Amino acid sequence: MTKSRDQGTGIRDQEADRMTLLLKSAIPRMDDDADLPRDLWPAMLRRMDEETSRGAASVPWFDWALAGGLVAFAAIVPRTIPVILYYL
Repeated sequence: MTKSRDQGTGIRDQEADRMTLLLKSAIPRMDDDADLPRDLWPAMLRRMDEETSRGAASVPWFDWALAGGLVAFAAIVPRTIPVILYYL
């Protein structure tokens, strides 16, 4: 008895149809004229102003630690200053 190549396509088609239905039910349909409930640009401007007003305080501590280590390494081994400047 030989098996047909298309024997399992019925089950795969059912699974694909089921997956299509699940995806369609999970993702809401977007209308062509769908608008946001509010304008996002003022909120974005406020966020950008907050970030610029923080200044140097917004730099993470790890960046300060790396910069301090680099300065300490340059102070200990001054011959490395041209190499450090080359890679900056």
